[in-house]
Amino acid sequence: MKTYDLVGIGNAVVDVISQTDDQFLAHMGIEKGIMQLIEQERAEMLYGAMTDRVQTPGGSVANTIAGAGALGLQTAFIGRVRDDSLGQFYASAMADHGIDFVNPPVADANRPTSRSMIFVTPDGERSMNTYLGVSTGLSSQDVSSDVAGNAKMMFLEGYLFDEDAGKTAFREAARATNAGGGIAGIAISDPFCVERHRADFLSLIKNDLGYVIGNEAELKSLFETDDIEVALSKTAEICANVVCTRSADGVTLIKDGTRVDVGVTAVTPVDATGAGDQFAAGFLYGLAKGQDLETCGRMGNLCAGEVISHIGPRPQKDMLATFNAEGLI
Repeated sequence: MKTYDLVGIGNAVVDVISQTDDQFLAHMGIEKGIMQLIEQERAEMLYGAMTDRVQTPGGSVANTIAGAGALGLQTAFIGRVRDDSLGQFYASAMADHGIDFVNPPVADANRPTSRSMIFVTPDGERSMNTYLGVSTGLSSQDVSSDVAGNAKMMFLEGYLFDEDAGKTAFREAARATNAGGGIAGIAISDPFCVERHRADFLSLIKNDLGYVIGNEAELKSLFETDDIEVALSKTAEICANVVCTRSADGVTLIKDGTRVDVGVTAVTPVDATGAGDQFAAGFLYGLAKGQDLETCGRMGNLCAGEVISHIGPRPQKDMLATFNAEGLI
């Protein structure tokens, strides 16, 4: 039975990235800087309006898994794609990155493979318009207990909480990982997602998860507070490892009540797509290697800094070499 350092469960989304300006966003009725869920008809319209498209296999947790795999961890990803051209592209691209994509493309007459149209403005801000398609059908049947039970770390994606079957799959996967001696955690993904499913998020974090990663807005939403310090302390009461990314203010990490704040060097982003995803990749790599909290945070920051320096949500540099140059390994 194959053992994985890190297994992710999330939406298998083809990212389609295009550079544009604020005027285009306004004209198309696109809200800047957030992720909006859209229907199939609007997805096709926006896709047709894009110029100079860059197409990559994406999805938040999938990007993290790709980054962690590039660092040398043994990785697998669990997600649903349709047996169509985009789905075949996704599955083969994940395999090309050395990631075990453990679910074969499925036949689904109604829902095509998920895709996210990402419009990047000159300030590096990304506005995501996501059609979830077939990935929303993920259920316990898609999660192999052999894979989940042999994961040293399991990483879940908050976006899948919008489906009851996804919540159940998460709970079962986390428990299988825990039973196998591993640790499961989640990327909260979006404050609006928290608002829709707060009680379920809190229950999962408290009862089944060993780590949680979120930004300030997401953690504040968990506890309906405007005070990030209150949100941090309350999250730390129910979870052993808490990570709060704070953009230009760096990151706050709490492990068993011990807190570390790690600053960042300010960088003007070319494309902020994937910053949180690649932070998670660096952080989880450090966690997998038994590094201390500060080192894990610094590794995450370096990975985030690299990915915002170019178009696209996945690393282009050898980040192990960067860690070595920084004296982290």
